[in-house]
Amino acid sequence: MPFADITGHEQSISLLQASLRNGRLAHAYLFYGEARVGKLMTAVRLAQTLNCEQSSQTEAQDSCGHCRSCLQIAARTHPDYFVIEPDPKAATPQIKIEQVREIEQQFVYRPLVGERKICLIDDADRLTIGAANALLKTLEEPPGHSLFILITSRLHALPITIRSRCQALRFTTPARTQVEAALILKRELSPADARFLAVFADGRIGEALTANLADVRARQQECLTLVKPDSLRSSTTILSASENLAKTDRGEETLVWLTRWIRDLVIVIVDGDQDQILHYDQLADLRRYAQRADIDALLTLLNDIERTEQQSTRHLNVQMTLETTFLRLRDALGLVPAGASA
Repeated sequence: MPFADITGHEQSISLLQASLRNGRLAHAYLFYGEARVGKLMTAVRLAQTLNCEQSSQTEAQDSCGHCRSCLQIAARTHPDYFVIEPDPKAATPQIKIEQVREIEQQFVYRPLVGERKICLIDDADRLTIGAANALLKTLEEPPGHSLFILITSRLHALPITIRSRCQALRFTTPARTQVEAALILKRELSPADARFLAVFADGRIGEALTANLADVRARQQECLTLVKPDSLRSSTTILSASENLAKTDRGEETLVWLTRWIRDLVIVIVDGDQDQILHYDQLADLRRYAQRADIDALLTLLNDIERTEQQSTRHLNVQMTLETTFLRLRDALGLVPAGASA
């Protein structure tokens, strides 16, 4: 597919196309920004454009997306296109020095088909020290026929020596209206569902396009059930739900949903921008909660949840964290426990 298929990132794409048009493409690029906003897709489109069998017939500096070369790059079978990425099945995903050494050996030789050999390094921040040092030597003296595209969502974790040898392009989150339009067009969703997924994904187009709507709605409904007054008033329900969620490894996910719900409630209380509310279809219920909620207690609870999420979760007692969160939320909402005197 061509660059035009990408949602957002017009400035970065225009810069790349201008460099292609003027024959001034850098030998190495660093695409950085939030996860799943379109960095990888843009890198693939650039590789396809450089090797497209139809691009020479047009001044558009774009790929056709359906010629043999474009399809081979999409399938990662093109002889001049290489992808390095961490092993997702590993306990600690890393890019090892052996992977970089293999690319070095491949790049000694000239391209077999096109004008350049292209290496895409996804999650480049996962390079081990040895791999980073090996790559640095190649970037310092790159073969004239080479192009390296590094992708990272954690710029700070990539050695500055690597960063300084690449032309950096920042990828920001596309406008939510763009994400909604893409969801309506590509996934044929209703405007309400498109808005919901766009807000849920915080504008991350990759997340929005691949998320299972039914599963996301199910998780939303589970959260809404847990914050109902009857559920929060029952200590038995709180303890049982916390235990079950922790056992099924959905505790941390539930904390995220609770955070989003509390944020929505705060927006309603302070009369903020309702366009930012995820649970927009629950606006009437949120307004009822807002009438008696303690905003200071809610804000303190939000800060504590976020601080817990930022800390290492390896030793986090998820069940206890959920229990505490529900009990504090009950107090913040002014709900009297079942059996207690009013």
